[in-house]
Amino acid sequence: MVEELALAEDAVAACVSVAAWALTEHDLITALHAAHRLEQRLAAVKLMLVREVDGRGTATAHGTSSTAVWLRDRLRLGVGAARRLVELAATLDSAPPGVRDALTGGTVDVEQVRVIADTITTVHATAGPEAADKAVGVLVDWAAEFDASLLRKLGTRILDHVAPEVADAAADAALRAAESRAARDRHVTINEQPDGRLRLTGVLDTEAAAALRAAIDPLTAPSGPDDTRTPGQRRHDALADVCRLALRTGDLPEHGGDVAQVVVTTSYDELTRQLGSGALDTGLQLTSDTVRRLACDATVLPAILGGAGQPLDVGRQRRLITGPLRRALVLRDRGCAFPGCDRPPRWCDAHHIRHWADGGPTSLANAVLLCGHHHRHLHHSDWTVRLSGDGHPEFIPPTWLDPTQLPRRNHYHRRT
Repeated sequence: MVEELALAEDAVAACVSVAAWALTEHDLITALHAAHRLEQRLAAVKLMLVREVDGRGTATAHGTSSTAVWLRDRLRLGVGAARRLVELAATLDSAPPGVRDALTGGTVDVEQVRVIADTITTVHATAGPEAADKAVGVLVDWAAEFDASLLRKLGTRILDHVAPEVADAAADAALRAAESRAARDRHVTINEQPDGRLRLTGVLDTEAAAALRAAIDPLTAPSGPDDTRTPGQRRHDALADVCRLALRTGDLPEHGGDVAQVVVTTSYDELTRQLGSGALDTGLQLTSDTVRRLACDATVLPAILGGAGQPLDVGRQRRLITGPLRRALVLRDRGCAFPGCDRPPRWCDAHHIRHWADGGPTSLANAVLLCGHHHRHLHHSDWTVRLSGDGHPEFIPPTWLDPTQLPRRNHYHRRT
C-alpha cells in the first residue's frame, strides 16, 4: 500500500503543475469530477488506516493518551477534528458494506457517510435489519443527488420507503421524543453586564420559537430607506417593541404591588433644561435625551423630595396621553407617521411635537404617533415634525439629506 500511495502522490503532484487554463471546458469539468472522486477514495483509505491505528493501540504504545491526541500531533489537526476522524473511522468500520463501497467508489463524501450511518442505525433500531439493508441502497442513491444537509432531512422519512408499515408510528414517536427534549432543554439566561446592558442566551422550544417569530418578524424589516440598522439591531429593537406593547396592555401580573412598568426618576428642572440624566429603579442611569423620549408617552408621578432626597409628598398620577386622546391620534395617523414606515398603531408611542417639559400642551395638535425606531430617530437626529394646514403630520428632513427641506408625509396608512 505504501508504494501505491507514493505513486498516487506523484501522480497528483504532476497534476498540480498542469495549467488548468489550457483545458477545454469539457476536460476541465471531467478533471474536477475525477479529483472529487479521488478525494473521496483517499478519505476512505485514510479512515481505514485511522481505524487500524486505533485498533492496534498505536497511540498508547507511543505514549499518548488517545488516538485523537496522537493524530493531532502527527497530522497537525485540531483535537476536535482528530476526535471526529476517529469516530467516523469507527462508524465506517461498522457500517454496512454498501456504505463503505460508496465511499471507496467516490460516489459519496465523508459527511454523507456520517448521515447515512446515523440514519441506518435509527432504521435498524426501529424496523430491524432487513429494513436497514434496504435503507442503505436508498440513501446511497439519494447521496448521488443531495448534499449531507438535505440527505439528513430526507432520512427522517426513510421508513416511508423501506418500512411503511411502521413509518407513521416511528415518526410520531420521534416527534414526541423531540418535543420532550425541547421541553427539557428550554431555557433563557439573562446576564447583566457592568454597564447595565443584558446578554440574552437560550433555547426556545418549537411553540415558543414560533410565537417569538410571529411577534418580531413583522418588525424586523427595514422601516424605510433611512433605516441603517443591522439585522441584529432590528431584531433587538423588535424585541424591545414587543415588550413595550406588553407593558402597554396592562394585562401583565403585578410586580411588587404595582403594575409591570419601567420606572425612571429625574429632576423636573433638569428635565426641562435638557441637562439632567435619569435613574431607573435598578439604579442604572439614563441620558437626558432618553429620559425626554420616554416621557413623551408616560405616566408622570410628581414627588417633592427633601434635601437628603427623602420623599415628603407624592402627588397623583396623571396620564400625559389619555385614552380618548390616544384614540383620536390613532384615528388621525393610523400608525407611525414617519415617511415610509408601515408600523401599525399598537407598536407606536405618542410623541409631543413640542415637548411637554418645554411647555408643550397635551393635545391632538401637539402629538404624533411614532414607532419605537422612528421615535428614537426623531429625538437623535435633525428631522423635525409639524402639523400641516390639513391637520396631518409632515416631516422636514435635515439639509444634508435634502437641501430644499421639502416636507415629507407617510403614504402607507390609508386616510379618509
